[in-house]
Amino acid sequence: MSWSQEELVAAAYAVVFVFVLVYVAIIAAKLARLQRETAELVEMARARGGGDRAPDYAAPVSGARKRDIGAP
Repeated sequence: MSWSQEELVAAAYAVVFVFVLVYVAIIAAKLARLQRETAELVEMARARGGGDRAPDYAAPVSGARKRDIGAP
C-alpha cells in the first residue's frame, strides 16, 4: 500500500499532537504536585507559629538605592 502525501502529513500532525498533549499532561501533573507541596509548606509554616505575618526579608524597602542594599 502506498501512502499519499496527505495521509503522511496527517499522520505527522497526529504524532506531533500526541507528543504535545503528553507534554502538557506531564507539566500539568508537575504543577499540581508543586501546588500541593506549596500548600503543605504554608500549613507547616503557619502551624510552626508564623501565622499570617510576612517574613522580615519580604518587607518592602522604601527609598533604598541599589548601593544601599548591596547590589552591584
